[in-house]
Amino acid sequence: MDQDFLPLNGTDFVEFYVGNAKQAAFYYQSAFGFQPLAYSGLETGNKEKTSYVLRQGKITLVFSTSLVPDSEIGKHVDLHGDGVKFVALLVDDAESSYRETVKRGAIPFLEPRKLSDENGFISVSGIHTYGETIHLFIDRNNYKGIFMPGYRAWNPFYKTTEVGLKYVDHMVGNVGWGQMNTWIDFYKDVMGFRQLISFDDKDISTEYTALMSKVVANGNDRIKFPINEPAEGKKVSQIEEYINFYHGAGVQHLAMATDNIVATVTELKNRGVEFLYVPETYYDDIMQRVGEIEEDFELLKQHGILIDRDDEGYLLQLFTKPVQDRPTVFYEIIQRKGAKSFGKGNFKALFEAIEREQANRGTL
Repeated sequence: MDQDFLPLNGTDFVEFYVGNAKQAAFYYQSAFGFQPLAYSGLETGNKEKTSYVLRQGKITLVFSTSLVPDSEIGKHVDLHGDGVKFVALLVDDAESSYRETVKRGAIPFLEPRKLSDENGFISVSGIHTYGETIHLFIDRNNYKGIFMPGYRAWNPFYKTTEVGLKYVDHMVGNVGWGQMNTWIDFYKDVMGFRQLISFDDKDISTEYTALMSKVVANGNDRIKFPINEPAEGKKVSQIEEYINFYHGAGVQHLAMATDNIVATVTELKNRGVEFLYVPETYYDDIMQRVGEIEEDFELLKQHGILIDRDDEGYLLQLFTKPVQDRPTVFYEIIQRKGAKSFGKGNFKALFEAIEREQANRGTL
């Protein structure tokens, strides 16, 4: 096997540009059970932007807001609404990661540099990907601080309990018409990923809408990126709706893993997180399709949790409604019981559920 020229140790953090970081952080604490970790802003000497860092399990989310007009953050929020700007990947060598990807055709975003404080230094670099999304390469081997230089510990009085979210299972990008293969090739050629699976419009279609999707993964499978593009249908697909309201390509959803999806979803619902409605008819023949499972079937049905099986096991999944006013970014809660796939058997039910929401919004 070829030497992996871009070894990735996992997702380091995901940073959102938002209109109000303080309120976004409060929402993710209250609704999703994320714990306060670090803060940067006026009190730390940052006059340009405020950032709140939250963590649950191995998932680290950063919410950043501009403090000045006509900023990059402000322009991003104005165009896209709240959305993902940085998908930071944990590496052992930020300089090599940059050099190897740029050599293969990546457009540079940030040349390798060191950020330092009394706790040591972090090496960071970055490249452009689809839309305005950036991959940062983060090397933490020489840093002992809470998050990054420029941040201090954030320890507010208000804290919530976690809901059982463990790590980022995968992260989905939506791109425009005819762009999916371009970006699949980017991940294969520039970042050394391999294609795991592909779905065409026969796999992912309903009476009204369709889309295409391919999944790429890095060498150790810690990073998995499905990439979606619209396909021709009678009406406006969810991918088109996203592109229309996000005004371009971007991260559609983060899938966050749990070891107990019933407990996690129950707690999320109790805290006000809204999920897509799955009709009871979905469950009429589901057991014939997926076979024996360990969970209480009635509880899964009660919560609208989707079930699918592949050659290696089964998975349980459920999708939130969009978590901001534009119908763009949402979350998937997933529990894998051996399955390595992405719920192909649930696509029809899922997209019909999304279409019901689109009909309510008048965007179908």
